[in-house]
Amino acid sequence: MKRRQFITKAGGAGLVASGVVGSASAQEGESDPRTGSGTQDDPYVVEMHTDGSEYLFDPVGLYVEEGDWVRWVNASGSHSTTAYSPSNPNAEVSLIPEGAEPWNSGTFQEQGATFDYQFQAAGTYDYYCIPHKTLGMVGRVVCGEPGGPAENNEIPDDVGSGILPDSETIVEEKALAYPYFPETSGGPLPSLALGAATLFGLGNVYLLSQTDRFSGRYDQDATDDTEIE
Repeated sequence: MKRRQFITKAGGAGLVASGVVGSASAQEGESDPRTGSGTQDDPYVVEMHTDGSEYLFDPVGLYVEEGDWVRWVNASGSHSTTAYSPSNPNAEVSLIPEGAEPWNSGTFQEQGATFDYQFQAAGTYDYYCIPHKTLGMVGRVVCGEPGGPAENNEIPDDVGSGILPDSETIVEEKALAYPYFPETSGGPLPSLALGAATLFGLGNVYLLSQTDRFSGRYDQDATDDTEIE
């Protein structure tokens, strides 16, 4: 799965904001944004990346059905996929459904290494990368329907530049690319930010025009500073 990239230019903020909204609408029309079909031979795919100072799972939120398979692929850097379970390194809480088998791939050093896991118990699964957990490399899988300890407890680690998706959104969207920003009543957060920037720019233009208007330079008896002597 290719990472989504958002490029914001200082000029034409209003047009950029409209483009972001349009892009989001187009994505909603996709039938299934997941890579793979969930079978053992063609599992859903989650990539593990090092991107500059960011360490991430992409998609950061994924929906599967009971019996589906997921494959984590080490696309760049050194990473693991490890379920939040006291039986795993650096995890003191369980954030997977009761009765679910915790997994731990161990840390991959080589690019292209993979780890497969079959989700058999319904509920919400939170997981992390062992070397980058404290830097926000965490992800979530919802199997069947939300449920279990992950729904009643906040994840004990930072989540990087995005926000760990809520389970209902994962069920609705099937897959959510990194970084994830939740929608608000006014629209997606990036759109709101661009809208605010647009309003700020328009406000500055208005203030400058008013200052220029009341400077007296447009009075009838004012000296015409455009004339050349």
